[in-house]
Amino acid sequence: MENNRNFFITIALSVLILTVWQVFYMNPKIEKEREVARVKQEMVGEQGAADPAAPAAPAMPGVDAPAAPPQGAVPGTAGGVQSAETREAAVAASQRVRIDTPSLSGSINLTGARLDDVRLNRYHVTVKDSSPTIELLSPSALPNGYFAEIGYVGSADTGTVPGADTQWTVEGNQTLTPTDPVTLVFTNEKGLTFRRTISVDTNYMFSISDTVSNAGTAPVSLSNYGRVTRFDKPNHASIYVLHEGLIGVTGEEGLEEIKYSTIEDDRQIKPGKSTDGWLGITDKYWAVALVPSGKQAFQPRYAYFDDGRPRYQSDFLTDAITIAPGQSDTVETLIFAGAKEVGKIQDYETDDKIRQFDLLIDWGWFYFITKPMFWLIDTLYKMLGNFGLAILATTVVVKAVFFPLANKSYKSMAKMKMVQPKMLEIREKHAGDKMKQQQAMMELYKTEKINPLAGCWPVLIQIPVFFALYKVLYVTIEMRHAPFFGWIQDLAAPDPTSLFNLFGLLPYSVPAFLMIGVWPLIMGVTMFLQMRMNPTPPDPTQQMIFTWMPVIFTFMLATFPAGLVIYWAWNNTLSIIQQGVIMKRQGAKIELWDNLVALFKKKPSPAE
Repeated sequence: MENNRNFFITIALSVLILTVWQVFYMNPKIEKEREVARVKQEMVGEQGAADPAAPAAPAMPGVDAPAAPPQGAVPGTAGGVQSAETREAAVAASQRVRIDTPSLSGSINLTGARLDDVRLNRYHVTVKDSSPTIELLSPSALPNGYFAEIGYVGSADTGTVPGADTQWTVEGNQTLTPTDPVTLVFTNEKGLTFRRTISVDTNYMFSISDTVSNAGTAPVSLSNYGRVTRFDKPNHASIYVLHEGLIGVTGEEGLEEIKYSTIEDDRQIKPGKSTDGWLGITDKYWAVALVPSGKQAFQPRYAYFDDGRPRYQSDFLTDAITIAPGQSDTVETLIFAGAKEVGKIQDYETDDKIRQFDLLIDWGWFYFITKPMFWLIDTLYKMLGNFGLAILATTVVVKAVFFPLANKSYKSMAKMKMVQPKMLEIREKHAGDKMKQQQAMMELYKTEKINPLAGCWPVLIQIPVFFALYKVLYVTIEMRHAPFFGWIQDLAAPDPTSLFNLFGLLPYSVPAFLMIGVWPLIMGVTMFLQMRMNPTPPDPTQQMIFTWMPVIFTFMLATFPAGLVIYWAWNNTLSIIQQGVIMKRQGAKIELWDNLVALFKKKPSPAE
């Protein structure tokens, strides 16, 4: 029993550490994140900044940006603060072509042919459909400027090539839709004509096809670049369970996940050259990624600049292509700008042959559990029409998969109850000799074919499932704003009710660590009942752990996603039923009622 006691002490200490971390670190972080999001939505007319691509500004530290940038230099981004602008004013400051698709709306800036005004039509800031839609990309003149751009790097022989300050001309159609691409044209002083066709599907993928024609008398060489540049960063970017920041899959290095804090320290990270892959910047639910053409090798780069205005950038520069006089060549690039929906990301990986594009979603180290868990929940959702019901059904499926192991465990626990008198007899007989007591106990276990740790297996089994479900609820956009029933309108957010204001009946809010909602209480009660089905442990330490563990878990899980708490409560309920049936079949006494009665019995005083 010494090992058993140590095991439960370890669990208790682990729970205590998690609780302290959740209350004093995660809760303030979540509250700050919500407050910042609220302020951003209310902020109108905040101080903006100049377009970061002004020709006189440095392209990157130590590299100037003349009309024709030197070969091998990807334009950087610099600029100072200008007058305050609203988003509407920033958009109206330049000529644009409109974007109108079922999933996206916004516009393309004809200065630089830049994607810098993109909204996600199907996603709102809050659970209310009347709230604003998500603004993914924004003009660089705003504090939250965020854009994607495709351009070229040439030399004196090429003349001016398309870049950040290039003014493109529209040919024909002025609105980009899934059925109607738009064509932009730019001709420079050396006789080079760039004809750019931009198309978009019904979801989130833009296709950029540039045909470069050389009407001059000499061959020209130029390189294609692409960049995703961002001026702000999310406040929750350092949460350990999720990567947000610069990301890409290129070359032999494969997946690169670079935190904002890391790139701020390193300033620049350049993996080896690549002939395929992608790179960009990812948020929890959204991402912007570039997929260079596979026709030329390219140099990926992740960078942070703080000259003039801090910004983060993922970019690439291809090897030079040479175009003979009278000839033309075509360069194609894909830009993903949208929500990280699992099915669509996987379709892009397959249909567009984008290497490991599914890693844009942070499945974590235990992806071999997390991805199947999502697949199961999503499949059941398509059958049941509600993610909450899908989670309940998933719990039943998991229970069925692990039934043989749990069944064996509960049988062993039932045998433990039946030999309880013999165990008490051994303790009394060897009360003064712990070594002999332990040896006698082990002999009893061997004779009766009992595993003393068998009762721990149901808990241990839940741990990987619990964390896999937590990961799925936290990182997959499918769970965002997914309702259950009643007051649970977002399974990925904590239960919004609290015992300490009588679940909203009293007109005041409570601190985050006191947000003990209905579902956390249900979970705590079911956990308490499950533990009381077993005899009260004779060891005082174990008694204390068994008494306080449901309370600690209630407070801890109150700040977790409601879907996770519902899963745990339902799992406990099924475990109580399963354990009760098995114990009854084994002829073992169910201690639940006796233990509940004992809680309210007056305990004898020491004198008695």
